[in-house]
Amino acid sequence: MKVKKTIVHYALAVAGSMLAVSSYGQTILKFSHTDQQQGARQAAAQVFAKKVEEYTQGRYKVQVFCCSQLGNDPKNVEQLALGGIDFTVTATGTYAAQIPSLNLMMMPFIINTYEQGWKFYDESKWLKAQFDKAPAKGFRILATWEAGFRNMTTKDPLNGPDDAKGKKLRTFPNEMMRWQLEAMGFGIQIMPLPEVYLAIQQGAVSGQENPIDTIYSNKFYEVAPNVTLTNHVYSPIPLAISEKTWQRLSPADQQAITRAAQEVAPFQRKLIKDNDDKLLADMETKGAKVNRKPDIEAFRKAVEPVYAKAREKYGADVDAVLAETAAVRKAVK
Repeated sequence: MKVKKTIVHYALAVAGSMLAVSSYGQTILKFSHTDQQQGARQAAAQVFAKKVEEYTQGRYKVQVFCCSQLGNDPKNVEQLALGGIDFTVTATGTYAAQIPSLNLMMMPFIINTYEQGWKFYDESKWLKAQFDKAPAKGFRILATWEAGFRNMTTKDPLNGPDDAKGKKLRTFPNEMMRWQLEAMGFGIQIMPLPEVYLAIQQGAVSGQENPIDTIYSNKFYEVAPNVTLTNHVYSPIPLAISEKTWQRLSPADQQAITRAAQEVAPFQRKLIKDNDDKLLADMETKGAKVNRKPDIEAFRKAVEPVYAKAREKYGADVDAVLAETAAVRKAVK
């Protein structure tokens, strides 16, 4: 019965996405994401929608569905490949379900600053080669937007791996994230983002990990007030278009939509970077306790086995990523 419901769900999604036309003669494109109304992802999506309408002279209108209305991140990527939605924006670790090598972008502590992350994502030859695999999987990467560095929010204080032992932490379905969190000492619970607040509140998990903007917009600090700035993973969010949608666009409209996507990237990057301290300060006024200097060296030491584990599965790709990110860290302090 569950399988039948899933098939019906996807069939309806695909049928409803065949580039609907509004009463104004515009073609409607669906953009689904999981951020809240007040989040930076939603702000960027709205700017993108305006630019698409402008650059296509009103032929296309992007309808933005926030807050997991059309599905969680994995479902959004699945629907994207099927043509059930036209755009989504999510972490590289979510796209890794279709392009497994993108799991390596979730390796711990390979990027230390925003500027390093921007240079890597804009210039990496290895990453471009991985993104080039996307059209064959049913989607196409248009630009890399920003989510920020991932951090912890827990019910109890967290300063190092010793504090993680015996604690269950929510995360999203990504093996690299699971490997490193387990290496830190956590037990892992996978669940969709909209379920996390209640799960922490009811004690099903002790906390979660996400970028600051996501922590703030979902108010996770209310139920897990210990915010620990581990910055364990740099987590930008590539924006993707369904390949089915892309192939129906004229070359001029393909260029216009790509232009809109890429122009939003600097806006959102600045928004996230500039907002981090402001959002943390606001969380503190609402009762959060921010640990700005946890024992990062202890966390780094705890996750060392993860790189060897990654090599066992991904081979030379691991050293290619580590070499490129090391060069970036050296070039950009």
